[in-house]
Amino acid sequence: MKHEILLSAPPIIRDFLTYSETIKGKSSRSVDEYFLDLQTFFRYLLLIRAMVDKKTAFEEISIDAVDLNLIKSVTISDLYSFIVFCKDERANNAATRARKTSTLRIFFKYLTSQVHLLEVNPAEMLDSPKVKQSLPKHLSLEDALQLLKSVEGNNKERDYCILVLFLNCGMRLSELCGINLSDIRSDGTLRLLGKGNKERIVYLNDACKDAISSYLSVRPNDDIVFTDRNALFISRNRRRISNKTVQHIVKTYLEKAGLGDQGLSTHKLRHTAATLMYQHGNVDIRVLKDILGHSNLGTTQIYTHISNIQIKNAIESNPLSNVTADKKD
Repeated sequence: MKHEILLSAPPIIRDFLTYSETIKGKSSRSVDEYFLDLQTFFRYLLLIRAMVDKKTAFEEISIDAVDLNLIKSVTISDLYSFIVFCKDERANNAATRARKTSTLRIFFKYLTSQVHLLEVNPAEMLDSPKVKQSLPKHLSLEDALQLLKSVEGNNKERDYCILVLFLNCGMRLSELCGINLSDIRSDGTLRLLGKGNKERIVYLNDACKDAISSYLSVRPNDDIVFTDRNALFISRNRRRISNKTVQHIVKTYLEKAGLGDQGLSTHKLRHTAATLMYQHGNVDIRVLKDILGHSNLGTTQIYTHISNIQIKNAIESNPLSNVTADKKD
């Protein structure tokens, strides 16, 4: 959680954010999103309750006045009208509105069930907007091979290793950047720190072991910033490599491989790893769940949908698929 958010949040919201990060183990990014969603909601509430000057720009409305008395006055009608406001006035798509709905549910459940400041939870029956389930974009096996072949330059060992780990282990961007030298174990496994500070162990195949070995043979060891000496991937500034730098590296090689116009990203490489394991490796969906670090099986099952679509397309490509019987008069 950003320090400025902690300072700017009213006490009752600040307590919720602190609880979410320290007790529930939510990531800093998730907690920051909680604050932004609640800030938007309470700005809206203060506006419709005529508690601020209507001439004040929405983004400049202070939520300092938010306290327990105001929160106790919130009804489910307020919550639904806020979601409509987000759709009509702020042009939020269904996914963004669903996230805001989830934040409100979590916040009011915390106030009701955890700290018992509310007797009635106004968000208990709040329905979430339906979000269209889109299948994740991913590289084909041929595209993945082409991407690996595109690596060159002064940092080729490091960059190749980054791509290999993404494509073989299906790790998240933050997980890759957070890898330490001490996370690489002699038994051929790698420790990752995932969402909510959850640890998991992934097994390194020969491609990963070879790529890591090649990179370690040229990895800088001098003049590294003291706090980053244990980091696996080092930037040109002798620091732990940042998310932004890795995103730039991946984007550069996608373009070099002729794949830059497909809307791909580091996260799509995670999808690629999962898809290739499921389709070509016959990996059980429950095993794939553990490899990816998903908290529930439903998140992983998106990859079974990809396979089902391929089966459907294969059947429809049969030259007999459009042949119908002649109708008799």
